[in-house]
Amino acid sequence: MFITVRSGKSIGEVRQGFEDAAAERKFGVQAIHNVTATLRSKGLDFDRRLYVYEVCNPGAAKKVLDANIKIATALPCRVSIYADGEEVVLETLKPTMLLQMFNEPALLPTAREVEAAIGEIMREAAK
Repeated sequence: MFITVRSGKSIGEVRQGFEDAAAERKFGVQAIHNVTATLRSKGLDFDRRLYVYEVCNPGAAKKVLDANIKIATALPCRVSIYADGEEVVLETLKPTMLLQMFNEPALLPTAREVEAAIGEIMREAAK
């Protein structure tokens, strides 16, 4: 259900590596949510470093949206980057799993391509 990659690098290095690797594969970073800062700004204690990246490959997005506009509810793809003890974790829901909710089997090859690319981006950022 998830793609999970662990790294011994710092969270800053992983984040920069993720952004660079995404750009190399023509995935745009649509937004970066600093969840830790958001929760703290609301007066809530949250002591883990957590960022959520929203990434999108425009060609793949257009293809799936042309087939079923409801898939917009699952876009863009989200990748969490968070501290877990001495490690940094990159984690995302598999696009192939999300696609199952929309009953669009013809889009499975596209979902597989996106899934493979996001996995590569995450692994590159971690190394």
